Amino acid sequence: MNGGTTDDLIVETAGAVGRIRLNRPKAIHALNTAMCDGVLAALEGWRTDADVRVVTIDHAEGRGFCAGGDIRMLADSGARDGAEARQFFFTEYRMNHRLFTYAKVVVAFMDGITMGGGVGISQPCRYRVATENTRLAMPETGIGLFPDVGGGWYLSRLPGRIGQYLALTGHRLDGAECHALGLATHYLPASALDEAKARIAEGPQAVLDELAVPAREARILAQRDAIDRLFASDRLEEVFAALEADASDFAQATLATLRTKSPQTMKVSLHLLKDGATMATFADEMRQEYAVGSRVVQRHDFLEGVRAVIVDKDNAPKWDPATPEGVSDHVIDQIFAPLPQDEAWTPHD
Repeated sequence: MNGGTTDDLIVETAGAVGRIRLNRPKAIHALNTAMCDGVLAALEGWRTDADVRVVTIDHAEGRGFCAGGDIRMLADSGARDGAEARQFFFTEYRMNHRLFTYAKVVVAFMDGITMGGGVGISQPCRYRVATENTRLAMPETGIGLFPDVGGGWYLSRLPGRIGQYLALTGHRLDGAECHALGLATHYLPASALDEAKARIAEGPQAVLDELAVPAREARILAQRDAIDRLFASDRLEEVFAALEADASDFAQATLATLRTKSPQTMKVSLHLLKDGATMATFADEMRQEYAVGSRVVQRHDFLEGVRAVIVDKDNAPKWDPATPEGVSDHVIDQIFAPLPQDEAWTPHD
């Protein structure tokens, strides 16, 4: 076995397998720009290496696969000129896109917390393994951000209106639910992961099929009809009205959850999924998300959301505007406007 190790990323080869291990345990392996650069460099190096047939992505020590991105850095940058935040998004989205288009088989092991950037690094992979420990979510609206890293692409392609429900609420899916929705290709007991990784070069499909076990019933599917009905509209005001008119425990609990989220970025999220469903290529999706992200990261709600949830931890953000009605279509149009060509995102290849 050989390879290079950095503080936050372990890159090594073991026979026919190229291994990328996220190694930032104190931050639940949240991604920073250097880690995204490292993944890109590893993928580029293995692209023409005939000895490497399979690539795996997992995490080293500690709980969780990947809790997201470096939120504090993004907020600190957003409060200034936003340049460092834009650089992170630019690099992270190039990594997401490279994984999406990579010719060799990539296997992601989503064992534990898989949120935000963790969704972005796992979903482009050919095989995505969930376990009983998996907790997958896109919780960004709770900090005034939106489900980026391809969220507009992946969530808009889920059955019915489940993607819209997940984008707005930040609801956490377990491994069985991920498998039922197609966000995971295989469900393995965590105790089988070491064997899967050791044998993956025999053939990822065959090995994962052999070690997979039946997942228990996906709880979210019991709410499928309610979700499709309550989240039928792409207008946030109409989603709120549908929830307010429904006396069921599920609708009222969901309404209470949405009232804690940023109205601005909930509207951004609905718009993103509506556009994402019709995007011709994943590169088009990333280009749009970069334009949106570069603006949202400098707006009040993101800075306030990070203050309330991550810095002061009072969990009492003061959103501005405070209601869905207060967020004008004009503001959303401004956020989604394409960037000038010399500032726009471009793929790595």
